[in-house]
Amino acid sequence: MTSAQRAWGLRFWLITLAAVASIIVTASLGRWQLSRAAQKQALQSLLDQRAALPPLDNRQLRGQALADAASAQDLTHRAVRLQGRWLTQYTVYLDNRQMQGRPGFFVLTPLRLEDGDDAVVLVQRGWVPRNFQDRKLLPPLETDPGVVQIAGRIAPPPSRLYEFDSADGSLGSSRIRQNLKLAAFRSETGLALMNLSVLQTGPASEGLQRDWPVIGAGVDKHYGYAFQWFGLSSLIALLYVWFQLVRRFLRPRPRSLD
Repeated sequence: MTSAQRAWGLRFWLITLAAVASIIVTASLGRWQLSRAAQKQALQSLLDQRAALPPLDNRQLRGQALADAASAQDLTHRAVRLQGRWLTQYTVYLDNRQMQGRPGFFVLTPLRLEDGDDAVVLVQRGWVPRNFQDRKLLPPLETDPGVVQIAGRIAPPPSRLYEFDSADGSLGSSRIRQNLKLAAFRSETGLALMNLSVLQTGPASEGLQRDWPVIGAGVDKHYGYAFQWFGLSSLIALLYVWFQLVRRFLRPRPRSLD
């Protein structure tokens, strides 16, 4: 065997090894995305089941989410219909929040439940636009001082945004904040806040918009990724067969000059 033939054979096996490894990796990624889709499908089924359950009232909510974080997690996305009074002095505006592509504030106000033991739930009431001329100028809200009834669903607190360590947006120094931690807010206000929050739903009212994103587990996204990975795996296999097997036997092999 000549040096040219040995080099050609070594190149063939290196390409074969790289192709096999690439096919295995991309196929494994496709299978992983399918497993993620199955998990998300189960989650979506759970969300649909919870959304179909009758709304929880004041008594039921207090009974199922006294102070147990695990119980609060199990109640996520359950519908609620609550009665209480707004504690407007503790209203917080979360900055840099968008709704329909517009920047503004998420408005959070504690609601003291009626006929209870001073139980309070933090309500994500809606969204208001910001004033671009004066950031600290907040739009007026039409808050009823009496007993109100709200409809909504149990939801995690608003997602945290990045903030500098020196920022005081999570402290009680301002109504406008970047983030809000439920435990820290409980300590700050001294309120008997439940270990959950409620996302108020319904049409726009009180100067607030409520075009919240539709609840979804994102199953289709994982199916799309799986299709891409399996497609890439198949493409690698086809290219390998064509260039390294089919064309190998169609083209003449290098001959020795001896």
